[in-house]
Amino acid sequence: MIFVGNDWASDHHDVCVMDETGNVLATRRCAESAAGITALHDLLARFADQPQQVVAGTETEHGMWVDALVAAGYQVYAINPRSVSRYRDRHHVGGTKSDKADAKTLADLVRTDRHNHRLVADDSAEADAIRVMARTHQNLVWARSAQQNVLHAQLHAYYPAALEAFGGDLAHRDTLSVLRRAPTPDQGARLSVAALRSALKKGGRQRNIDARAREIHQALGASGHLTAPPQLVAAYAATVTATVEMLTALNTQIVQLETTLNQSFDTHPDAAIYLSMPGIGETIGARMLGEFGDDPERYATAKSRRNYAGTSPRTIASGKGHVVLARHIRNTRLNDAAMAMAQSALTGSVGARAYYDNLKAQNKTHTQAQRALANRLIGILHGCLAHHTLYDEHTAWGHRANLAA
Repeated sequence: MIFVGNDWASDHHDVCVMDETGNVLATRRCAESAAGITALHDLLARFADQPQQVVAGTETEHGMWVDALVAAGYQVYAINPRSVSRYRDRHHVGGTKSDKADAKTLADLVRTDRHNHRLVADDSAEADAIRVMARTHQNLVWARSAQQNVLHAQLHAYYPAALEAFGGDLAHRDTLSVLRRAPTPDQGARLSVAALRSALKKGGRQRNIDARAREIHQALGASGHLTAPPQLVAAYAATVTATVEMLTALNTQIVQLETTLNQSFDTHPDAAIYLSMPGIGETIGARMLGEFGDDPERYATAKSRRNYAGTSPRTIASGKGHVVLARHIRNTRLNDAAMAMAQSALTGSVGARAYYDNLKAQNKTHTQAQRALANRLIGILHGCLAHHTLYDEHTAWGHRANLAA
C-alpha cells in the first residue's frame, strides 16, 4: 500500500507519496491538466502494482481531478479542511503552513486515520449534474433575495408609497413592471388605473388585473409621505431601475434553470422515492438528491445520513454535564432543504403533524420540533432508498412508539 497526499490549487496539485511506515517516497507538483494527471499516474505506478494499493487523501470531493483519481481505481478520501488543520497542529505547533507540507499531512492522515473519514462517493454523472444545477439554482434564489433587500432599502429612502403598494415581495412581476414604468414617487402618483392595468398585463398578470390596479393606484397616490430632494430622487430612481432589471433577469434565469433541473431530476431512478416523501417537491427533491448523491454505499446507516444533513442532535457529555445541541458543522444547502421538507410535511402528512405536535407538547420550540421532524423524515428516506420502496404513511407513522423516537 502507498499513501498519497494531494494538496490542490486552482492550476496545480502538490503530491506527496508515502509508504506504510511513513517514509516519503516522492513529492511532485502536477499541473491541473491531462498531462498532469498522466504524470501522477506514472509516478504512482513506480510504487504500486495495482490501483487498489493506492490510498489518496484530498480536501475536496468534487472536480475533474478527483474524478480522474476515482476513475483510476484509487481509494480516495475526502478530508474536511478543518480536520486537516487539526491534524496539522498535532505535528507542527509553530503554525507554519505550505502546500508541500499540507500534501505530506494529507498522506500521513490517510495512512493512520483513514478509518475516521469517508471514501469519495461514486455518484453517477446524473446525480452530479443535478447537484450542479441545484446549487446554481439556489445561488440565484439567494442572489434574488439579496437584491430584494437592496431594493427595499432604496425604496425606503425615497419612495415609501411603493413599499406600501407592493408589500414584502419586491421581486414579484407586478412590482417590477410598475417600477420600471414609474421609478419616482411623482411618476407613480400620476399613473392612471388604465396605465397600471397595462403595466400589470405586460408584466404577466392574468387574473384580478382591475382590482390589483386599483389597489396600487390608491397606494401610490396616497399623500402624507416625506419627500426627498429632486437630485436625490433622480439618483435613487437610477439605482432602482438598475436593480429592477437585475431582479427581472434573475427571475427569468431562475425559472429557466428550474425547468431544466426538474426535467433532469424526474428522469433519475431515485426521483420517485424522493417525490413520495411528504414535503418534497421537484425542486427540494433535486436539491436533496444532488447533495446526498446516489451512491448506495455512501451512507452506512440512517444516522450517518442524518449527520451529513445536520439534523441529528450533537451531545456534549462530561462529568455531570449533559447537553444536547444543534449540529452546526453540516451541509448548509442540504440542511436548508431538509428543514423546508419538514415544514411542508406538516400539512401533507398526518403522521408528521402528530410527531411535531407531540414534540411541541413537550415544550420544544418550533425550530427544535421542526429539526427533529426533519431528522425523522431523513431516517425514513434512508430506509426507502436502501430498500427501493416508496414512502408509505401507515408504515412510517403507524406505530405510536415512533412518535416518541
